[in-house]
Amino acid sequence: MKIKILFGLSAMAALMNLSNAQNLKTTADSVSYSLSILIAQNLQQQGFDSIDLAIFTKGFTEAMKKKPLLLDAAKANAVIQDYINQQKTSANATNILEGKKFLADNAARKEVVTTASGLQYEILTKGTGPIPTTKDKVRVHYHGTLINGKVFDSSVLRGEPISFAVTGVIQGWVEALQLMPVGSKWKLFIPYNLAYGEQGSGSVIGPYSTLIFEVELLGIE
Repeated sequence: MKIKILFGLSAMAALMNLSNAQNLKTTADSVSYSLSILIAQNLQQQGFDSIDLAIFTKGFTEAMKKKPLLLDAAKANAVIQDYINQQKTSANATNILEGKKFLADNAARKEVVTTASGLQYEILTKGTGPIPTTKDKVRVHYHGTLINGKVFDSSVLRGEPISFAVTGVIQGWVEALQLMPVGSKWKLFIPYNLAYGEQGSGSVIGPYSTLIFEVELLGIE
């Protein structure tokens, strides 16, 4: 856990003015109060927003005063890492279950085709052009969301199509593109194992996320 604290002369002057305004009588008072704010915000950003403040204060005070501790630093680190892993496991389990339920419900719709791999697609516009192969490069418009509707990427919103090799994208796309005639617009429902898997991608696509794309195949280049 890292907390960055940067003070310049102007910042210190402002801090002293704040100290006077808020009855923080000394620089030490101001620094102490500022540290408490930064530590609290840092903990909240990392998901520790429901800690027992009394026990936290006890441990913090004993560590600062170099008193005997209930846990040494190595054990404390292990406890925190175990907690973080448990939180991740819980979040991952939720993503897996929600994705499976979504796909099971979606598969029951007559408009949806489910392939042997588990990829699902719905034909919005039937194309009549050639079908790409793994040797081709294609030009597409797409709009990608999570199953809760949150947009994570969209060439449509950017107003500019994108070109890439058929094999240069996630497996769900690779499979779908080799089924789509040029001129088609399909809605793809991609299970996590055909998308970004257990790692996820970026800050929006979490591990084990099922993804939805509207894909319009504009041409083969």
